[in-house]
Amino acid sequence: MSTVTDSPKKAPAGERVADWADGRLGIYSLAKANMRKIFPDHWSFMLGEICLYSFLIIILTGVYLTMFFHPSMNEVEYAGPYVPLQGQLMSEAFNSTMHISFEVRGGLLIRQIHHWAALIFLAGMFVHMMRVFFTGAFRKPREINWLFGFLLFFLGMFTGFTGYSLPDDLLSGTGVRFMQGAILSVPVIGTYLSMFLFGGEFPGGDFVARFYSAHVLLLPGIMLGLVVAHLILVFFHKHTQFAGPGRTNNNVVGMPLLPVYMAKAGGFFFLVFGVIAIISAIASINPIWALGPYRPDMVSTGAQPDWYMGFAEGLIRVMPGWEINLWGHTLVLGVMIPLAIFPAVLAAIAVYPFIESWITGDKREHHIAQRPRNAPTRTAFGVAWITAYMIMLVGGGNDLWATHFHLSLNSITWFVRIFFFVGPVIAFIATKRICLGLQRRDKDKVLHGRESGIIKRLPHGEFVEVHQPLSQGELHRLTAHEQYEAAALPPAVDENGVERKTGRMEKLRIKLNKGYYGDDNQIAKPTVEEYKEIQDGHGHH
Repeated sequence: MSTVTDSPKKAPAGERVADWADGRLGIYSLAKANMRKIFPDHWSFMLGEICLYSFLIIILTGVYLTMFFHPSMNEVEYAGPYVPLQGQLMSEAFNSTMHISFEVRGGLLIRQIHHWAALIFLAGMFVHMMRVFFTGAFRKPREINWLFGFLLFFLGMFTGFTGYSLPDDLLSGTGVRFMQGAILSVPVIGTYLSMFLFGGEFPGGDFVARFYSAHVLLLPGIMLGLVVAHLILVFFHKHTQFAGPGRTNNNVVGMPLLPVYMAKAGGFFFLVFGVIAIISAIASINPIWALGPYRPDMVSTGAQPDWYMGFAEGLIRVMPGWEINLWGHTLVLGVMIPLAIFPAVLAAIAVYPFIESWITGDKREHHIAQRPRNAPTRTAFGVAWITAYMIMLVGGGNDLWATHFHLSLNSITWFVRIFFFVGPVIAFIATKRICLGLQRRDKDKVLHGRESGIIKRLPHGEFVEVHQPLSQGELHRLTAHEQYEAAALPPAVDENGVERKTGRMEKLRIKLNKGYYGDDNQIAKPTVEEYKEIQDGHGHH
C-alpha cells in the first residue's frame, strides 16, 4: 500500500522576498507598529508635501544635469547650434549649459523643471512655515522641528543662489559680482574671504568649481539629512490637528498611513510633478543665451535675483551709500548695515518659538493647532514681517518697477525706505484689530447662531432676520481655544513681610506677556450661562 503526499506549495516571490527581509531587518514588526499610524486630514497640511515633492524633483533632475555639466572656467570657443554666439569665447560651464539646452535630448526641459522646482520648493517652504507660525504648531514639543524647517529654508536660499550662478552667464555673473561686493564690505576679513572664495581677484578661476561642490554635494547633503530628521520628528510627535469633536492633545483623528494616506500622497506627488512640468514647458526661465557669457566689463540691465533673495537685495539697494573712515579703513555702512539686518531678522525667526515660550511661560505640550484669530499678537507679528519682506522685495526690483510703471526710481527708493518702518507698524495694528473683530464675530455666532438670510416680520411690525443654531461640532470648534490670563508682578512683599526682588528680565517678561494676553488682546469666550440665556429665548430670533 502506497501513500501520496502533496509537496508544499511555494510562496509567491514577493512574499519570499518580504520573509527574507523580515528575517534580517524585522520589517514585519516595524510595519505593524507604524503603517497604520493616523494622520489628520486638512488641506493646509499639503503645503509641507509640496515642499517634499519639489525637493525630490530637484534631486532627480539635478542628477540628470550633472551628467552633462562641466564645472570649469577654462575658456573655449563656442561651436554649437546657436548661431548668435558661434565663435565667441566662453567658459566650459557656459558652453556645457548651452549644450544641455540645445543639444541634449530633453535637456532644456530638465533644466527648467530643476529651476522651477527650486522656486516652488522655497515658495512652499515660506508658506508652510507661515502656516506653522500662524497656527502655533511650533510650540512644545516641536521647537526643534521648527529649527529644522528654518534651516531647510535658509540653506535652500543659498543652494538656489549657487545653482543659478553655475552657468556663468551675464545675469548670474552680475549676481555673483553683487555678492562679492557685499563680502568686500566686511571689515578686516572681507578681502580675505573674497580671495578665498574666488581663488584670487574676482572672478578668479575657481568659483564655478567651488559653487558646484557646494551646490551638488555639501548643501543638498545637509538638506537631505534635515528633511529626514524633520520627517522622523513629525512621525514621532504626531501631526498637529485643528480643534474639533473628539480631538484632544492625546489623540489624532484622521486617516491611516496605509493604504489611504499613502495612496493620496502618491497621487499628489504626480500632480505636483505634472504641474511643475507644465509650467516648465510653457514658461521660459533663465534663458542664458539671450544675454551671453559673463564678462567682468559688462553688466546686464534689469538684473534680478530669484524672489527669495529679493529681501537681501532690497536692503542693500535702498540703503543710503554711507561711508566712514575709521583708523585708516573705509567702512561701507551702506552695505554693512543691511548685512547685519538680514541675518538678525533670520535669527529672530529661528528662535521665535523659544522667545514666545519665555514670554508666555507656557511649558505644556500642544498638539492642537490654533486659529490665527485667537492669537492676535502673534498673527500681527507674522503679517508685519511679511509686509516688511514684500516692501523690500519691491526695493530689490526698484529698477523694474520704475521702467514697467513709468515711475521715478528715486521715488520708489524713498517709498521703500519710509514704508519699511511704517508699513509693518500699520500691518501690525490692522491685523490685530481684524483678529479681535473676528473673535467678536465668533462670539456672536455662538450666542445667536448663523445668519440665514430669511427675514421674518413680527406681529408688531418689526422685521428681523432668522438665525439658525450652530451644530455641536461647530460650537466646539469656535469655543475650544484657551483663554489666557496676563501675568502680573508678584506682591512687593512676601507672606513674611520680606521685600521681594524682581529682576529686570522678569519685569520685561511680564510686560511682554501683557502685550500677548492683556485685556485688549483677546475677547472673552461666551459662558454657558450666556448661551443658555440666549437659547431660552431672551433676545434670540
